[in-house]
Amino acid sequence: MKVLVTGGAGFIGSHVSDRLLADGYQVVIVDNLSTGKRENAPSKATLYEVDIREEALRQVFAQERPDAVVHHAAHIYVTASVREPAHDASVNILGSLNLLECCRKFAVRKIIYAGTGGAMFGQAKYLPVDEQHPIEPISPYGVSKHTVEHYLHTYKVNHDIDYVVLRYPNVYGPRQDPHGEAGVVAIFALALLNGRPCTIFGDGTKTRDYCYVTDIAEANLLALNGQASGIYNLGRGIEVSDLEIFETVREAVGVDTEPRYAPVRPGEVERIALDASKARRELGWAWQVDLREGVKRAVEFYRAQTERKGR
Repeated sequence: MKVLVTGGAGFIGSHVSDRLLADGYQVVIVDNLSTGKRENAPSKATLYEVDIREEALRQVFAQERPDAVVHHAAHIYVTASVREPAHDASVNILGSLNLLECCRKFAVRKIIYAGTGGAMFGQAKYLPVDEQHPIEPISPYGVSKHTVEHYLHTYKVNHDIDYVVLRYPNVYGPRQDPHGEAGVVAIFALALLNGRPCTIFGDGTKTRDYCYVTDIAEANLLALNGQASGIYNLGRGIEVSDLEIFETVREAVGVDTEPRYAPVRPGEVERIALDASKARRELGWAWQVDLREGVKRAVEFYRAQTERKGR
């Protein structure tokens, strides 16, 4: 079976590609390499440097004829989406529509979509958040990611393309970009390893639900292999504060640096944790890597990178 992975040279997409290859799938990657890295793409996958908004995407489908699509390509920066909502929408909505049209025209049977559980619900009315929680995003990013869920439903109804939406928590682990606005574990790890200060936006009490990247990759495999369809939250269902994540990274690095504090950034929710009980029941998914172990693995990845650059 051949699977096309958009964003497959990115952080999460590359781990998903690795997992699919390990399970015997043929993998084709589409990535414009704006944030993804060529070296992240598995050597056994075929890589096309193509933007999902481009007409060239149709040519990839015509040549490769994938059976299924795992869609990770996206504009992922919450605060940047507040500043530039049109750019966010052009990638996340119009790019996804171009992808869906390619799926329709080339008879793709199933789409796995990387949704967001962290930015879509807005300020949580209860925790952990389940799939029935009201959807009231406070950032254009949350709006655009949720909009695609509606398009997926219409393509299911009108064109019989099955889909699974996996609403992600804060995903972390090796290969995460430490230079963007997202990816606080990577950002803190690289800063502390290089003796630089870390900034917490707010007073440190803002919470997120952190899940290790290989657990997320496993969910994608289960969604692709299984018969279930629809929308599923992923996460550990555990709130972790910004200060706690900083302290966990600091412990793994082995330093005693104190953080700096700055004002909360626009578009960010105060608290979130996701109830993944539906994913456990219907997909058979459960997280495996606890926070301390996952952060340790991530820090060792960035430590090795730092040491290589220092030679």
